[in-house]
Amino acid sequence: MKLQEIKNIDVAGKKVFIRCDFNVPVDDFQNITDDRRIRSALNTIRYCIDNDCAVILASHFGRPKGGEFEEKYSLKPIAKRLHTLLKIDIKMASGIVDDETLSMAKELKSGEIMLLENLRFEKGETKNDEALSAKLASMAEIYVNDAFGVSHRAHSSVEGIAKHFDIEHKAAGFLLAKEIEFFHHIVHNPQRPFVSVVGGSKVSGKLEALYNLVPKVDKILIGGGMAFTFLKALGEEVGNSLVEDDLIPEALKIMAQAKELGVKLYLPVDVVAAEAFNSEAFAKVVTTKEIPTGWMGLDIGPASCTLFEEALADAHTILWNGPMGVYEMDKFAKGSFKISHAIAASYATTVVGGGDTADLVRMTGDEESMTFISTGGGASLELIEGKILPGVKALVIE
Repeated sequence: MKLQEIKNIDVAGKKVFIRCDFNVPVDDFQNITDDRRIRSALNTIRYCIDNDCAVILASHFGRPKGGEFEEKYSLKPIAKRLHTLLKIDIKMASGIVDDETLSMAKELKSGEIMLLENLRFEKGETKNDEALSAKLASMAEIYVNDAFGVSHRAHSSVEGIAKHFDIEHKAAGFLLAKEIEFFHHIVHNPQRPFVSVVGGSKVSGKLEALYNLVPKVDKILIGGGMAFTFLKALGEEVGNSLVEDDLIPEALKIMAQAKELGVKLYLPVDVVAAEAFNSEAFAKVVTTKEIPTGWMGLDIGPASCTLFEEALADAHTILWNGPMGVYEMDKFAKGSFKISHAIAASYATTVVGGGDTADLVRMTGDEESMTFISTGGGASLELIEGKILPGVKALVIE
């Protein structure tokens, strides 16, 4: 698969539409609390400005109802942060494809940047509406996708719009190209030993990824809520811990596949269990064979941390997707924090899947020590599953 990249097409003096992922967290007062996704897009934006382009930026933000403007989902805070980072005036559009916005885009001059309002204010965005795709495409001569975090979505601004440009006039931005390169390399040509750490709440969300990883890795460490489906499959009493009973046969199949291929599969040997799912509940460390009836495991325990740390010690490549417990509650965050520190301290190439794992790494202060932190959770998972993302497929050179 050869991806068309922005550095290989002629953008000089052109009007460029860049699909970004500015879906950043904000507090109750609309202050941006983590601008990593905005900063990640700057290389592509600056490249276009340096080449005398007129730049139109577009992104979604949050989950508005669609079809109507909602102030709390406006991209105005994004425009302010872009202005601070780029030291360039950002022309904030009042809409997406209304006459005023289309006229504003038409009059945009080289060196100027315009930011459209939240794409999901348009109902057709998530439905990959053809008419909306055509209007978005009409704004520019070049289309650039730099939004890895939504490239697994067949949306108007991701897949639909790309159909209106030939391969010489559309490309992946620097961030998207880097994400694809990293995940392709790590899954298909890793330095060994290759260790994958998989966590999160449910097996169902990671099932395809697990099936694709087992034949490729040397070790796989399973933590988080999803571990209890595997533990129950082995006959352990797991109390009220989160279990997907219908996936117990799949868990057995994955463990059998790992054994057959000589892949070492690690599960927690102890957990932090609590009487209820809240931060005030009484909690204690128990082995996975002694979870009290009615209690639930909400984090991996200290012995599991030691076991996992030892399993990671000789790794040359580590791929991590999913926390080890309910890290949002301090009482159940220790396991995730310890594993984060262990991965950060490793001499391995370390790749962190986006979403909760990226958020966790920011909380632990380990960001700078990781080789690569993905900006997309769902998209990175689908790449690990071996899928070609709709937003990427549109940019492949035949």
